[in-house]
Amino acid sequence: MVRAAIVGLGWWGRTLVKAAKATGAIEIVAGATGRRALAEDYARAEGFVLHDDLGAILRDSSVEAVILATPHLDHDAQVIATAGSGRHVFVEKPFTLTKAGAEAAIAAVEAAGVVIGLGHNRRFHPHMARVRGLMAEGRIGTLLHAEGTMTAPNGLFLKPDSWRVDPRQSPAGGMAGLGIHMIDAMIDLVGEIAEVDALSHHRATPSGAQDTTAIMLRFAGGASGYVSCMTATAPSYRFCLYGSGGVAEIRTPGLDQFSFVPTPDAPLGGHATPKPPETSEIKGFDTVAAELAAWASAIGGGAAFPIGHAAMIHGAAVFEAIARSAATGARVRL
Repeated sequence: MVRAAIVGLGWWGRTLVKAAKATGAIEIVAGATGRRALAEDYARAEGFVLHDDLGAILRDSSVEAVILATPHLDHDAQVIATAGSGRHVFVEKPFTLTKAGAEAAIAAVEAAGVVIGLGHNRRFHPHMARVRGLMAEGRIGTLLHAEGTMTAPNGLFLKPDSWRVDPRQSPAGGMAGLGIHMIDAMIDLVGEIAEVDALSHHRATPSGAQDTTAIMLRFAGGASGYVSCMTATAPSYRFCLYGSGGVAEIRTPGLDQFSFVPTPDAPLGGHATPKPPETSEIKGFDTVAAELAAWASAIGGGAAFPIGHAAMIHGAAVFEAIARSAATGARVRL
């Protein structure tokens, strides 16, 4: 059992506490938050000690690992401090907001020899594994293009003083909360991204924050890609790979629906017989518990956490490039 502390007890921090319990492999023994008075009853009910800050947690000898659900700008320094204390660390996405910050954080992790996990929970869904298998088997063929769109209504309800609408914390609209999941999926399945061209602007959120973001991508391997995210509409999710061998697609906010439509053997309008699609539906899979279970297993000497250090750094570099492109209107090469 991994004895962990949680830093950040907003709605997502509490989601992580619940998921940690569900793993059966992580015990939350301590916590800290910027608004302690709002978390005291919760900590008492959950049975863990509430400290004032990360520094106090790192002085608690009962803590062997730390889960960070904190504002994005704090991540690199907090990872460095946690690793420097000899604790394992799990950090919510985005990993860091800059490539330099990611490199410094990973250097600290590697120097300390601790295990780091990163909160790209959707990577752990069985339907993502299904697409990964299609790629490995060569059934998608030559990859032409990748597309991902993720939307949510949260921006309509955030107050102007929320850190989540601060452009320093969340550049390029919904990229930090939504679009970064699509970027991670594409890095996982398609490979490194070589070039980004982003457009991000405000349309509807009361706070005035950017709520509509679109990015064109070019991958190092030659395929193209497109990512969009919106924070002022109904929730949706669509991830799709187009290859010479067929089209693989995942839909719904819970990634419940999967389909693979093979490419026919003859042109349309001729004598082509459509190949039957492969479909699957999986409802209610707990991706957050799955990612935390993978982290706990790696701490215990099991398989390495599925997101490697190089991918963490590259994801941060892509995020930084997207933010720069959105701010300047220029295409950015990595």
